[in-house]
Amino acid sequence: MSITRKILIVEDEPDIVRLVEYNLRRAGFSTESANTGVDALKKLRTKHYDLIILDLMLPEMDGFELCRIVKNDRTISVIPIIMLTARGEEVDRILGLELGADDYITKPFSPRELVARVKAILRRVEKGYSSSEPEEVIRKGDLEIYTSKFKVYKRGLPLEVSVREFRLLLHLATHPGRVFTRERLLDEVWGDEVYVEPRTVDVHIRRLREKIEDNPSSPRYILTKRGAGYYFTEEE
Repeated sequence: MSITRKILIVEDEPDIVRLVEYNLRRAGFSTESANTGVDALKKLRTKHYDLIILDLMLPEMDGFELCRIVKNDRTISVIPIIMLTARGEEVDRILGLELGADDYITKPFSPRELVARVKAILRRVEKGYSSSEPEEVIRKGDLEIYTSKFKVYKRGLPLEVSVREFRLLLHLATHPGRVFTRERLLDEVWGDEVYVEPRTVDVHIRRLREKIEDNPSSPRYILTKRGAGYYFTEEE
């Protein structure tokens, strides 16, 4: 028996809520909505959700602030977030990704594309948590990467990384010394299910460095080959 995935729509425009709910429910998802960031946070802390669709321009608390709070709360930080907003400037997209959003869609939008992106993200999350492969631990310096548990430890302490951050780290760590261009990483880590810009790779690399490096400005693990791309150190 399949499990119905539950999605929280955080949006203050009733017409948008109805449109998103209609299309998600047709695709087999269960939905709830919140029209303010404060209301959304209350729901997130009392109920289970598999994904959040988040508008940025909300009353009481904007979407950026809500995303920041969610990603810093250990109990709900693993919930993937799709930002759905009229704010299409590059600086807004980059900020959303830096705060931990998994995808960023601008209005007006295609409901079919939104549903496709929801499915793609949930598939990646499900693969991460339902792997039946034997556990393998990759040890690099102070890091321990548990391949099937999607967990990373540094000096024995767990690090809070998203599923996509984990996949990026694992891909680099399992090919030490090999330089990957942004485009190659997009193909091999993100896949072709969702369109994202090459700049997205830079954002995720920066976030990973902030979590795994003692000094992100002088990294030990994820290094840059100027004019070429990124690679994981070959040093043990």
